[in-house]
Amino acid sequence: MKSRKKQINKEIIVTVVLYLFYFLWWYYFAYVYGNSSDVEHFKYIFGLPEWFFYSCVVGLVVVNILVFILVRIFFKNVSLEEEDDKL
Repeated sequence: MKSRKKQINKEIIVTVVLYLFYFLWWYYFAYVYGNSSDVEHFKYIFGLPEWFFYSCVVGLVVVNILVFILVRIFFKNVSLEEEDDKL
């Protein structure tokens, strides 16, 4: 029971840190990097504003790769039955 709780807590921490990273990535590129309100000064990548491309397209790809890696490293199958406490 104790090792199962420890594993679940570790997975929660990894998930929250990854979410915070994604939010900060998105916020930085959407509001700090692309803070020009004048559309004439926008740069475009594949027809999308540069700030949008980096915050939404590149950010999604980076976070999906990180999710794949972190799930393979930190997450384990946990039995939901009370008597089976092995990880």
